[in-house]
Amino acid sequence: MFVDHVRIRVTAGHGGKGCCSFRKEKFVPLGGPDGGDGGNGGDVYFAATSRLTTLLDVTYHSHWKAQRGQHGMGSDCHGKCGEDLLIAVPCGTVVREFETGAPVADLVEDGQRFLAARGGKGGKGNARFVTSTNRGPKFAEKGEPGEEREFLLELKLIADVGIVGLPNAGKSTLLAAISAATPKIADYPFTTLTPNLGVAPLSGYRSLAIADIPGIIEGAAQGKGLGHDFLRHIERTRVLLFLVDLGDEDPEATQQVLEHELALHSPVFETRRRVLAFNKLDVTENRARVHEIRQRFPEARFVSAATHEGITELIEDLWTQVQGAKDDDLRIVIPEPEREYAYQAPFQITSSPEGFRVEGVRVIRAVRMTDFDNREAVKHLEDQLRRMGLFKALKRLGARPGQSIFLGDEEMEYHPD
Repeated sequence: MFVDHVRIRVTAGHGGKGCCSFRKEKFVPLGGPDGGDGGNGGDVYFAATSRLTTLLDVTYHSHWKAQRGQHGMGSDCHGKCGEDLLIAVPCGTVVREFETGAPVADLVEDGQRFLAARGGKGGKGNARFVTSTNRGPKFAEKGEPGEEREFLLELKLIADVGIVGLPNAGKSTLLAAISAATPKIADYPFTTLTPNLGVAPLSGYRSLAIADIPGIIEGAAQGKGLGHDFLRHIERTRVLLFLVDLGDEDPEATQQVLEHELALHSPVFETRRRVLAFNKLDVTENRARVHEIRQRFPEARFVSAATHEGITELIEDLWTQVQGAKDDDLRIVIPEPEREYAYQAPFQITSSPEGFRVEGVRVIRAVRMTDFDNREAVKHLEDQLRRMGLFKALKRLGARPGQSIFLGDEEMEYHPD
């Protein structure tokens, strides 16, 4: 089964909990706290591999979870970090944000990786919180939850040449004639239901990767036919091979239809090199039209996929065109994230009818890693927020005693110092 579109959810590993422990050993007075830190959670990566050709392996596993970090233990034993999760995808996979559809990665090279979700930070053990005024802290941090994100994976086959034509133009027959590919071939339209990829060998240890997609008909951009759904697979090709039936009564109109549908699908096809070939030269009536068609299309090639006539010359012409387009960059342009080098506040406060909402990486992380069942841990959180200046900022904004303050998923009451 050929799968080229998948929706997937990934969850990075949660950080392990810190340990609250005290050293209790005979003849060792005032042993003190010895709780170890929790391990960091594993990250989730998409990794491109040439061993896969479709997204079928990802389809039946819609939610991927990385390993969580182990919890800390006594005797200053830190928890083990969770292993990273590698999700193998075929080369040519485009990763998009599910909500916006914006591309975030274009994996075209074997071994290329993209960090999809970052693992949570492990919590600190109570040995980390020893101070001159608190020699025996009785609390530890919880592990930070790992990131959870949702993506759309879109496969675009990587090939040198893409074959474009109307149904029954002989595209699959040509691919079978020049490569070891075995596409379905029959004498009725729309025999090809999924894209096919073949490798055509040439002399001197050369080869061409050629992609064949279902036939395109007029109105494909409005959902007619099958070819428009798979045009993404020839967006990466360096050369387009327009294959036309030599018996076509109006080849100019056919070529115009193909060009029009390509332009409607994507503007990237405007820059692709083109080679025009007329197929089915083995038919007697078609052979009689060669002189007439050659006058109207001087650069065209005439071939017979059934008898292999003219195939060698066509492949050499395609090789020359591909070599001339080697410098073309076919990757999708991924916008670089904006980098702010100016100082950024540790939190942002917004007012709402219910109270005040506080956002910020440091603030939310501190809240998520606090054990609210432990009063000493809550007191430590309040000290952190006070050092950040949160309480002073709320006072300047007119916060009233007892008013709700929302920090991530937690709701707290404001009480001024």
